[in-house]
Amino acid sequence: MEPIHEQKQSRLRTAVFAITVFLGAFLLFQVQPILGRYALPLFGGSPEVWTTCMLFFQVFLLAGYAYAHFINSRLSPPRQLALHLALIVFALIMLPIIPNPAYRPDGQANPIIQILLMLTGCVALPYLLLASNSPLTQAWFTKANPNTKPWRLYALSNAGSLLALLSYPFVFEPTLTRQTQATLWSWGFAVFAGLNALCALLVWKSHKKSTAPITEPNDQPSQTTAENIPLARRLLWFALPWAAVVELLAVTNTITQDITVVPFLWVLPLCLYLLSFIITFDHQRWYIQKLWIGLFIAAIAAVIYVRQQSALDDPNIIINAKTLVAAYCFLLFTCCMVCHGEVYRLRPHASKLTSYYLSISTGGALGGIFVAIIAPAIFSEYTELYVGLLATVLFVLLANDTGKTAFARRRKVVLASAVVLVAVTGAALQGKRSTAGQRAVANTRNFFGVLTIWEEDWNDPAAHKYIMQHGTTFHGLQFTDPEKRLLPTSYYGPESGVGVAMDYLQQNEPDLNIGVVGLGVGTISTYGRPDDYIRFYEINPAVEDFAREYFTYLSDTKADTDVVIGDARLSLEAEQNAFDLLVLDAFSSDAVPIHLLTREAFRIYLDNLKPDGIMALHISSQHLDLAPVIARLAQHFNLAGRILEPSRDNQKGTFESTWILLTPDQQTLTARKFRLHSFPLKPDKDTSLWTDDFVNPLEVLEY
Repeated sequence: MEPIHEQKQSRLRTAVFAITVFLGAFLLFQVQPILGRYALPLFGGSPEVWTTCMLFFQVFLLAGYAYAHFINSRLSPPRQLALHLALIVFALIMLPIIPNPAYRPDGQANPIIQILLMLTGCVALPYLLLASNSPLTQAWFTKANPNTKPWRLYALSNAGSLLALLSYPFVFEPTLTRQTQATLWSWGFAVFAGLNALCALLVWKSHKKSTAPITEPNDQPSQTTAENIPLARRLLWFALPWAAVVELLAVTNTITQDITVVPFLWVLPLCLYLLSFIITFDHQRWYIQKLWIGLFIAAIAAVIYVRQQSALDDPNIIINAKTLVAAYCFLLFTCCMVCHGEVYRLRPHASKLTSYYLSISTGGALGGIFVAIIAPAIFSEYTELYVGLLATVLFVLLANDTGKTAFARRRKVVLASAVVLVAVTGAALQGKRSTAGQRAVANTRNFFGVLTIWEEDWNDPAAHKYIMQHGTTFHGLQFTDPEKRLLPTSYYGPESGVGVAMDYLQQNEPDLNIGVVGLGVGTISTYGRPDDYIRFYEINPAVEDFAREYFTYLSDTKADTDVVIGDARLSLEAEQNAFDLLVLDAFSSDAVPIHLLTREAFRIYLDNLKPDGIMALHISSQHLDLAPVIARLAQHFNLAGRILEPSRDNQKGTFESTWILLTPDQQTLTARKFRLHSFPLKPDKDTSLWTDDFVNPLEVLEY
């Protein structure tokens, strides 16, 4: 009967540890999109907001692993219990995890520092304890259950993380407000704290009994014993995860700058990253090296094709959101499978468990630092995408450097070929547009993305022009020919929403007070008259620098102009304007910042608009249909609305675009001027009313 009783006790202990690991991992990754959603409205909706959040999470993940390694290797179980319980109590005091509004940016402070301070203030200690949970609980599990394998607890941990990420965009975000999400998470952490304390107690009890040496009879790592781990292998524990995280963040930056900055597009790459951990760490049989390296090279080819097609200026070639995301996610998943498969293949004896996980976490944290801080300082493009690919291939070569067989030599040839492929492709894509009458004359990169100035048709005085591009989207163009220099071009031609609205208002008002969210190259100022005043709001200081250096709209205009640097929503909230026209054109590549399209944001706009004033919203996007969202907001605020879709005119330099005009005055848009160029904005009761606490971006994503 005693063995049966011991088996039941063992199963019960295993269940407690398993539930603790799973719940801790779930909370660890659930909190990331929750706090990311809080950060977006405060810091301008840039893709780098999420990159900075990821930097915080990676660094504190490392801190958690270091803490787990320290107390597991330096403290006895009773002391571990005392320290850990004390930290749990302090963490509970920090709840709930709702960021302090005091961290709102003032337009001058470094956004990266402010985001890190905000996250530290609201979640640092709870997150550190959650980060330590997986390695520490596995180490405790090994002590409480000798002769058992802890590796599958790591896979269970990643399964909990994956469930958290998948459930957020499909369950929590579409149904719950941010505050409700944060409150539920805080209650979940309280449950976790109790389970974590129970695990510590079980370890303390097992410490009183004699323990058998730990072995791994069915799944031993090969070649290397616990006492003899070469430095090269330890470095690869760090290097391969570094490459995987660099690629994770690079891919996330790429797809969010071209679609929109929403948790779903943060979560999808992170899910694939975690899924690769789950698969590779469950059992060594899942990582078939030849298969995954082949798929990795195929994924590189797929991304090359998609990038080349999307770069072509051909209206018949449209790379939709589904194709774009699928190609990049295929690349990310195969890259992570190769990196994590090699890391698991090089795993140590279980006695080196916390050291091993600490190395993995260190690599991940430094990968986050590289993408968030170092890459923007040393690269003028999103070059880290190529750096991650090159690093993956080189590190896998080093991980297999001991092979002497014919297959090993062939494998090296394949990997070396991939290096050449990535390097040549990267170089080709970086300079892909500096040909055929078009060349890049300037570019810069900062927290808000990559900005490039192109010069076109310099041999043709009538067509010679400069173009500003942010990510993949044109921000405006200007001809250098004196006869065409003052033409309103790109999205702002006479038949555009802003063009029609300006024409109507200037016929009825001797002077206009105009607000413009998004400077671009300053094209709208060409409509200005001597008594008009135009106030631009621009979050990216580099945009103003380039607009003044390479374009003359701001200096040529007859109107008085100002440029306010900082997030437009925060700036408008602090002001009391009476705009006749408020133009919303805040593009970030092909994305529209979600925080500018919420109920609270529209309340701010209306507070700065005259009762008979007009709002002109530019919503052109390859991947998002924002008209239903704006229609729902118009219905909520009882605004009249019309849609304008002007066509392209190459001679005048105007593009196809989509505009929506809104006004509180129900008569304004009935004028013949508007009826000739537009059609009514239809009410949409099925679309959610977006608020700062609740958005559902999946309902506007065009596949």
